[in-house]
Amino acid sequence: MLQLNPETLKKLRRFRQIKRGYYSLLVLAFLMVLFAVGELLINNRALIVSYEGELYFPTYSEFHPGTDFGLSYSYETNYRDLQQVFEAQGSGNWVLLPLVPYSANENHTVTGIFRPEAPSRELKHYLGTDTTSRDILARLFYGTRTALLFALAFLTAVYAIGVAVGAAMGFFGGWFDLLFQRVIEIWSNIPFLYMVIIIFSVIPATFSVFVRISILLTVMVLFSWTSMTYYMRTETYKQKARDYVASARVIGASNTRIIFRHILPNVLATLVTFIPFTIIAAITAITALDFLGFGLPAPTPSLGELLKQGTNNLRTAPWIVTSAFTTLVVVLTLVTFVGEAVREAFDPKKFTVYK
Repeated sequence: MLQLNPETLKKLRRFRQIKRGYYSLLVLAFLMVLFAVGELLINNRALIVSYEGELYFPTYSEFHPGTDFGLSYSYETNYRDLQQVFEAQGSGNWVLLPLVPYSANENHTVTGIFRPEAPSRELKHYLGTDTTSRDILARLFYGTRTALLFALAFLTAVYAIGVAVGAAMGFFGGWFDLLFQRVIEIWSNIPFLYMVIIIFSVIPATFSVFVRISILLTVMVLFSWTSMTYYMRTETYKQKARDYVASARVIGASNTRIIFRHILPNVLATLVTFIPFTIIAAITAITALDFLGFGLPAPTPSLGELLKQGTNNLRTAPWIVTSAFTTLVVVLTLVTFVGEAVREAFDPKKFTVYK
């Protein structure tokens, strides 16, 4: 069992009393659960196929050619067509499809021309299609999931580097502190956007999507960790002068033990309050880069790419920009509400009595 001290429990109770932030956190947690099982909700593969008395589960299983279900082709089964075939045959075979039976990168048009189509309940394009006839709801869903996962990875890397360097600067001080201050000042003056443009202009197109996303994440982290070091350095300087650090030195505690077992727990409030705002910064940055064409590689679904499509087709297909903008606003608003509640709940002045 995780044992929390009374002060932390008091802060968590305070957070729960801030209804706007608390319910925003619950909504985000619910969305993360949906994203975790997203393939069961939005996917062009069937959830269950009952054929000749056997059950198949294509969503999380291997590739199934059409010949597995009595069709004439050997490429992957089109489960929407398979459902219609089974219904026409009346043989007792059936297909259970997700709520939105389209993948994020699938082109689907009934006219044979790839163009934006208005929302259609009959075709189950509930938010319409984009300029290449891809389902907008599917791309919004997976684009938001990608943005949140990217933001969490960004948060982890930035905190790992920023906290480690900042704590070392504040704890050791002296020439180590001065050296890293100069390094950070120089590094902070390198223009981030230009570096992204230069790097992505020389990356070979043969690299996989995962490699290109990893490179983008690395570049963003390298130019974003410096701000966290200032806060961590200041807090470590303050905590190093406390009596409990001197007591730990007297009993023979090592520097590593003092930093990780004594100082870091006491600066937790500062670290926690910046988490939601770091996530917001990551989502905003990746969306802006996608909008400019230097973000996630195609055909990865992203909010920025949909915003760009929407602004280019504002009059002919207003549903594209409306859906993307609304999704971005809702996600950022929820995270902002959580951040404000966390900052208020973990504010040390709330539980400080001055005499």
